[in-house]
Amino acid sequence: MPEVKIAAETRTEFGKGAARRIRREAKVPAVVYGHGGDPVHITLPGHELQLALRTANVLLTLDIEGKTQLAIPKAVQRDAIKGFLEHVDLLLVKSGEKVNVEVYVHTEGDLAPGAFLLEHVLSTLTVEAEATHIPESVTVSIEGLEAGASILAKDIPLPEGTTLAIDEDAVVLQVLAAQSEEPSDDASDESAEA
Repeated sequence: MPEVKIAAETRTEFGKGAARRIRREAKVPAVVYGHGGDPVHITLPGHELQLALRTANVLLTLDIEGKTQLAIPKAVQRDAIKGFLEHVDLLLVKSGEKVNVEVYVHTEGDLAPGAFLLEHVLSTLTVEAEATHIPESVTVSIEGLEAGASILAKDIPLPEGTTLAIDEDAVVLQVLAAQSEEPSDDASDESAEA
């Protein structure tokens, strides 16, 4: 998992006005919390943070006034229209510490020939992993599956050191038979009249 170093500044101004000023300077207001300490309000460089957050569950090395701390993003707020970062909540972690995170489920292979549909019941899996070894995603094969087949959480291979943090019998993927739309009686009556 990639680790990104970002310089952070502590902030003492709070509220909408202060947050707007921070964003005008191309920075993002954030809060760092965890390990029983008081939350620390910081400001992060917007462009660097935007690039870092492109990677799911990125590990951030924050340089807060000379003190280095590891953190992972816990909540990211974006502007609904323009998509820029408005605020980020970061969770402090330590090397070797286990954390619960969501990882994306990717599929590989093709379903059996026929009119089948793959339904992603869960697009992410909640797993427990070491903070410095969080997988970006997990991959499962759907090769040759037919209608009625299901893949449960326990069926998905996880990287070493990663365990499920959800019910192992939870359905993640299922294969459905595509339903064809039958012509209605009105349509057949109209064609007979023509």
